Amino acid sequence: MFRHALQAVAFLNEEKITTKVEHLKETFRWSDAEVGIAVSKAPTLLTRTKESLQRRSEFLISEVGLEPTYIAHRSVMLTYSLEGRLRPRYYAVKFLKENGLLKGGPSYSTVFNETDKVFREKYICPHKEAAPHLQEDYDAACKGEVPTNFRFT
Repeated sequence: MFRHALQAVAFLNEEKITTKVEHLKETFRWSDAEVGIAVSKAPTLLTRTKESLQRRSEFLISEVGLEPTYIAHRSVMLTYSLEGRLRPRYYAVKFLKENGLLKGGPSYSTVFNETDKVFREKYICPHKEAAPHLQEDYDAACKGEVPTNFRFT
């Protein structure tokens, strides 16, 4: 982690770091302490563009409904691809929940952090019969073709 932290700040002066921290506070509605937690867990957040962070904030807070504190404590999820990982997995799990194929529900942190292989084994493969298009829809979503609704039949 120390190596990642050094890499993140190597080319940033104090003013740029301060600006990035302020942007994180505004974008995710974090306190100073929450920014500290988030950056300590994912120092590369300091290298992300404002637009990239804004899109992730809008998605995770507004669409998924995650609390800012939850995100701060699991900030590594902000380093994942929004279009290639976060959105497709969210839509797949949402589809499974809405159609009664997933009892209870895993935390989104778990869903986002799992490797692609593990995610597919847990959430896609077990539902091949009940939701025959799930794998196809998930694959399309991973390519950026997020369907408005995953198909059931």
